[in-house]
Amino acid sequence: MPELSVTEVDPSIEFLGHRLPFPLFISCMTGGSQGGFAANRQLALAAQELGLPVGLGSIRVALQHESLVEHFRVKHIARDVPVLANIGAVQVRDFDHSRIFELLRRLEVQALVVHLNPGQELFQEDGDRDFRGLADALERLCSRCPVPVMVKETGFGIRPSLARRLLSRGAAYVDLAGSGGTNWISVESYRLPQERSAESREFQSWGLPTAALLLACQGLRGSLLASGGIRSGMDAAKAVALGAELAGLALPAIRAVNEGGADAVVRLYRGLEATLANVMVLTGSRTLEELRRGVAWVEPHLAAAAEGLRRADDAVSADRRGERVPAGSARATA
Repeated sequence: MPELSVTEVDPSIEFLGHRLPFPLFISCMTGGSQGGFAANRQLALAAQELGLPVGLGSIRVALQHESLVEHFRVKHIARDVPVLANIGAVQVRDFDHSRIFELLRRLEVQALVVHLNPGQELFQEDGDRDFRGLADALERLCSRCPVPVMVKETGFGIRPSLARRLLSRGAAYVDLAGSGGTNWISVESYRLPQERSAESREFQSWGLPTAALLLACQGLRGSLLASGGIRSGMDAAKAVALGAELAGLALPAIRAVNEGGADAVVRLYRGLEATLANVMVLTGSRTLEELRRGVAWVEPHLAAAAEGLRRADDAVSADRRGERVPAGSARATA
């Protein structure tokens, strides 16, 4: 007995100075090509109609090629919603920050997403190999950036101690972006020589699952976003119940664009919204905060995985700080 009318359910949330009608966003995906430009426009059209944030693909190419800046200019389409620019952490270290800030100004974005993708880069023939100095570069960026900075992984997850570290260095949000969705090592393997492609198969199950990460990061509520394997309204509802401010989708959104443009993306997200609202009714949750305070039954194997991850992460973090590791603490997790 929910003791609740459907008309009383309010799944809205405040995010980056905007009131979103429900806690979802369109994740960063593409740009820098004619196909990417067309996709960004369709995603922006859908975001404007839905009232949800929309992410852009990496603006690295726009920093390198002035002619491609227009591919990322969608604010005139998504006028009333947050537009999220996106760049790699290595570029944050290597590019002059004033150039990045000027491009953000020109694109009129509301936040900058910095993505961590060493796994993907290692399996690109011309990818980055040096990942030193990223934390300091990110802290410098956060201290001067004209818009909030969000940090995300690209499908392999961010462990609790790193999430805390990123937030302490100035990140406004951390998108855990765990495993369970697209594996970018597997994607890159299609471009590799046969011998390296075989090597990539050893990483098909690499990464930390999004659900386990959300459970392990319970103390960071209010600062977490969840993407990585979110494929349905039920997935999104579970992510929010476990503490995510918003849940993000990438692959389903780009598939919808390819199948039917902005209209198909709107239909996809309307379906997700309906499922989320139904979950709220069935759990007697008038607001998202009530949904988060409700009883969430976690399967024993998932609870054990999250606890194991917490213990291993705490032990490794303490070890790296030169502190005594508590007896019985796990040192690593498979």
